[in-house]
Amino acid sequence: MKKKKVIVIGAGFSGISAATALADRGYEVEVLEKNAEPGGRARVFREAGFVFDMGPSWYWMPDIFETYFGKFGKKPSDYYELKRLDPSYSVILSDSEVIDIPADLDGIKALFESYEEGASSQLDKFLNQAAYKYRVGIQDFVWRPSVKITEFLSAKLLVDAIRMDVFSSFYKHIRKFFKSSTLLKLMEFPILFLGAISQNTPAMYSLMNFAEITMGTWYPMGGMHQIVNGMVALAEEKKVKFTYNAEVKGFEIVNKHVRAVKTAKGLIEADMVVASADYHWIEQLLGEDFRNYSEEYWDKRVMAPSSLLFYLGISKRLPKLKHHNLFFDRDFSVHSHEIYTDPSWPSDPLFYASAPSVTDPSVAPEGCENIFLLIPVAPDLEDTEAYREKYFLQLMDRLEAYCGENIRDFIVYKRSYAHQDFMSDYHAFKGNAYGLANTLMQTAILKPSLKNKKLDNLYYTGQLTVPGPGVPPSLISGLVVANEVDKSLRK
Repeated sequence: MKKKKVIVIGAGFSGISAATALADRGYEVEVLEKNAEPGGRARVFREAGFVFDMGPSWYWMPDIFETYFGKFGKKPSDYYELKRLDPSYSVILSDSEVIDIPADLDGIKALFESYEEGASSQLDKFLNQAAYKYRVGIQDFVWRPSVKITEFLSAKLLVDAIRMDVFSSFYKHIRKFFKSSTLLKLMEFPILFLGAISQNTPAMYSLMNFAEITMGTWYPMGGMHQIVNGMVALAEEKKVKFTYNAEVKGFEIVNKHVRAVKTAKGLIEADMVVASADYHWIEQLLGEDFRNYSEEYWDKRVMAPSSLLFYLGISKRLPKLKHHNLFFDRDFSVHSHEIYTDPSWPSDPLFYASAPSVTDPSVAPEGCENIFLLIPVAPDLEDTEAYREKYFLQLMDRLEAYCGENIRDFIVYKRSYAHQDFMSDYHAFKGNAYGLANTLMQTAILKPSLKNKKLDNLYYTGQLTVPGPGVPPSLISGLVVANEVDKSLRK
């Protein structure tokens, strides 16, 4: 009997995840990737002896990766070597106040106590609550396809939702435990990964703090793209076919059924299609008759930030930098206002600097430093070289002041990346970098549906649908969609 054919559009984390799970269940699976290599936002490039991860740089929630590979009888260690970072990261609050976050819990407790008497015991209370949220959220909530409201209509789930503080803000929640402005900044930092300010983020996401504090910050030696390499190797073990430089141009639709996917290389017939590419862009290709959502709907979505990125090769070492460095030496309330309330280029931004060569000598020539700089910015801004250069000079001034030495004269490679690149490379809606913000009104069934409501064989996966943005959620998204596709194909 001929195998049913599934086309997956996009070789990002969610696409590879869905493809591998479906191939494991016996389907013929082909992944169509627009770019020349897999990984989506986690692609890699090499220049002047440097190896640059293009996007994700934080390895949190190691248990999710264990779960993912474990579903196929594998372990992350079968494909890459993990190293736990200590300190986990550095937070630069001012020229005179730099906090190195310890990798061990006792060290974190001592740090908290040094800023606020009794904070270590308060941290225990916070983590006890957050542990419950992590257990329920990661073992239950995020695995629900959120296709029907009935998935959440049970007394137990209502109790769980209340205990998880789904209806309270993280901002209010964290202030029940701590008063120190410094500790509040440290605890609110992981929320930045969710693409919203703490006032608009459900308190259930304290599960992020639990993951960070108790499970640690890790790094796959060789770079974050080693995860992608491992996932592709596993997918190919399952006989998934990857076709690169195969941008999707449209669909052939017959009787509310996608009969074939159109690419520059021709039509590819399919029994089922999973779109791991940008959700909004796929909707444009479908045309008005087969879209789930109108342009008005999309324009009202609260997007997570975009990013202005710089990839730098430096011909000397910078001893003061750790692997992860958060420059929180400016007023985040001003910066966040310029991202979410009055979208504009920031007047005086916070920024993040990653120096993976501190941990991994393979990503830079000997005696050199590999630097990745990121400024979170509002999506849908005018993106010009003049803006990019303006902020590059600002970051150089601040980075040189912090490191206490000349950096710009030692730059041997430089590349910038922002809105226009996100749109060109990924068709990213409004040039966003992370997807939808995780606000209460964009959670679970209130996210864009993973099932096309007008076509019987088109599903969506990735950062614009459930469970949300980030690498672990994208892995989960692919597995959740694969399960729904399998159920549909077996009917």
